Amino acid sequence: MKNRDKLEKLEKIGKLIRYYSLAMSTEAGSGHPTSSLSATDLMTGLLFGGSFRYDLERLDHPNNDRLIFSKGHASPLFYSLWAAAGAVSEKELMTFRRFGSPLEGHPTAAFRYASAATGSLGQGLSIGVGMALNAMYLDKLPYRTYVLLGDSEMAEGSQWESIQIAAWYKLNNLVGIIDVNRLGQRGETMYGWDVEAYARKVDAFGWKAVVIDGHSYGGILDAFEAAFGSEKPVMIVAKTVKGKGVSFIENKNGWHGVALKRDDFERAVKELGEIDHSVRGEIARPEDLKPQSAEPQPAGKINYPKDKPLATRKAYGIGLTRIYPRFPTILSLDAEVSNSTGAEKFKEAHPDRFFEMFIAEQNMVGAAVGFARSGKIPFVSTFAAFLSRAFDQVRMSRYSDANIKIVGSHAGVSIGQDGPSQMGLEDIAMFRAILNSVVLYPSDAVSTDALVEEAARHKGIVYIRTTRMDTPILYGADETFPIGGSKILRKSDKDIATVVAAGVTLHEALKACDELEKQGIHIRVIDLYSVKPLDEATLRDAASSTDFIITVEDHYPEGGIGEAVRSSLAPMSVPVYCLAVRKTPKSGSPQELLDYEEISQKAIVAKVKEVMGKAK
Repeated sequence: MKNRDKLEKLEKIGKLIRYYSLAMSTEAGSGHPTSSLSATDLMTGLLFGGSFRYDLERLDHPNNDRLIFSKGHASPLFYSLWAAAGAVSEKELMTFRRFGSPLEGHPTAAFRYASAATGSLGQGLSIGVGMALNAMYLDKLPYRTYVLLGDSEMAEGSQWESIQIAAWYKLNNLVGIIDVNRLGQRGETMYGWDVEAYARKVDAFGWKAVVIDGHSYGGILDAFEAAFGSEKPVMIVAKTVKGKGVSFIENKNGWHGVALKRDDFERAVKELGEIDHSVRGEIARPEDLKPQSAEPQPAGKINYPKDKPLATRKAYGIGLTRIYPRFPTILSLDAEVSNSTGAEKFKEAHPDRFFEMFIAEQNMVGAAVGFARSGKIPFVSTFAAFLSRAFDQVRMSRYSDANIKIVGSHAGVSIGQDGPSQMGLEDIAMFRAILNSVVLYPSDAVSTDALVEEAARHKGIVYIRTTRMDTPILYGADETFPIGGSKILRKSDKDIATVVAAGVTLHEALKACDELEKQGIHIRVIDLYSVKPLDEATLRDAASSTDFIITVEDHYPEGGIGEAVRSSLAPMSVPVYCLAVRKTPKSGSPQELLDYEEISQKAIVAKVKEVMGKAK
């Protein structure tokens, strides 16, 4: 039996937190109070029962436990917990959901105690996996990661990706808590209150499941204490009541995401009984251990023989390995294709900093966010086509201010015989759509290597697009490739047109330039290695000094290089013609496919002549 005084204090704190959750959502006129009330006892027991360790005065303390609300809609509870700890004032709570307040409808990095942005369901556990991996394998610290999960989101496949990988890596420093309150947004969840169904599934995936009454503080404290002795990740499966503490909304459908009106709020407060506004919970202090770390060292120099073509995907792994001494917080995650993406080169050199994430891209990107929020620089690699599965994780990573680098290989039809299922043809558009993202598209090994270093140096989301086929070396080892730049590879005072390309099509453009020159036609060729941000100055100079622009890309036209260039040159009158993948791709040799899609040397030559003919 727990100390009665301790349990009584937890009950007082829980009552105050329930009051806060109701008051702030009523003040805002919106929110999810019933989802908050169901998990109040669970989270009160965690933060103030002695298991959770956190230094409120040192938010960046490396030993602080992590708390992630995967069910981010329970944000009234999340913010109220920190208020009950004395870290957030009641006045600040009442700014909930107001414009400019860090207490947003779902947690983001704007709130100082948020480990990550959440609210798009099914992602919090993946982020927790990254944080737990970081603690166990990189920092070698004893902090634990706790993730509050909703029962509805357990239908998400990404949850089971996370659960599998956590068991594989034996993350006994990771604790999930499923708030099984039975009701989702529109009615009963998949398993209702069948907590044993969740427990059986979790057990089958290699976790230790602990089933409890989510409103019994004694059982809650026992469960969190038991988690410390487990050799496996622990999932606490808690049966709870949605709207717990207020009779007229308890276990009632139709109250999801509905704030109480003022009259109902007053009625609810009377039911809660006397509220002690002075009570505060104490959070245990963490240990003061130092994480394992290394000081930055000089990196080796870029070295690629000019006479040996090399695929940019292979140069990625070489470059990542080369720059590691300079950026010792780098790590690599790959989706079981490291021998194709080039990441295996880094794995061979630094196996302790490589994490095999298997074919589970959603969890891989989520875990990368967890690593990034722990101060690391994760490089994530897989085929460009498969990153579309994880777009929501990429999208949400922006709201966590995550410093992640994503590398998509095997881009475009130029991969050849594997066919359309393997061809990344939407990836530039996908990553251009992310706010403040950087999109890089190298064309040879030297530029790839240099851009990997630029990506590591840049703070924020960077996407690097690499290709399967070997390509000639275009640049010398001392060439620089700043983000937002471009390279003019062919130029004369007789240029009639400018061809803008990157990756495989840049080499086609150079061959077209040579062919046209034999016919007395001169064109400028620009390597647009930085697709976002664009080198607008160079593009506009080209638009002013040549008659027309042709963009060529191994990508669909929507959202690609052509649209980026057109947008940049919109204020100018220069015509812009876009060669892109416009037919349904099929298997074939790379050259056959480039010809078929009309993005090859032949197509460029033909387009230049066609536009010149029209001009005449």
